[in-house]
Amino acid sequence: QVQLQESGPGLVKPSQTLSLTCTVSGGSITTNYYYWSWIRQPPGKGLEWIGYIAYSGSTYYSPSLKSRTSISRDTSKNQFTLQLSSVTPEDTAVYYCARDYDKHEYDYWGQGTQVTVSS
Repeated sequence: QVQLQESGPGLVKPSQTLSLTCTVSGGSITTNYYYWSWIRQPPGKGLEWIGYIAYSGSTYYSPSLKSRTSISRDTSKNQFTLQLSSVTPEDTAVYYCARDYDKHEYDYWGQGTQVTVSS
């Protein structure tokens, strides 16, 4: 059974960088052909895909967030990390990590973590 767990600060100041880590257990993030994704849900809105890091280490980001997003991984810890720079209150959301097995089809999710951007 694969499990994902998000961790990171729940409060970030405007203009700072949001950094979240997803720790994966029960499966390796280098296993073919999975894509390890970050997704968020702002209050009162739908899910928004942020980007992924693939089993190979390649990355792909949402065009609307690409200029501010970086996803990396630490294979020795079986973790992947989201960094979102220059945050504003519009980045306030519940952030999820998830495993994509087929073009935005997800079979495992983390429980989600609330991040609030406020001074």
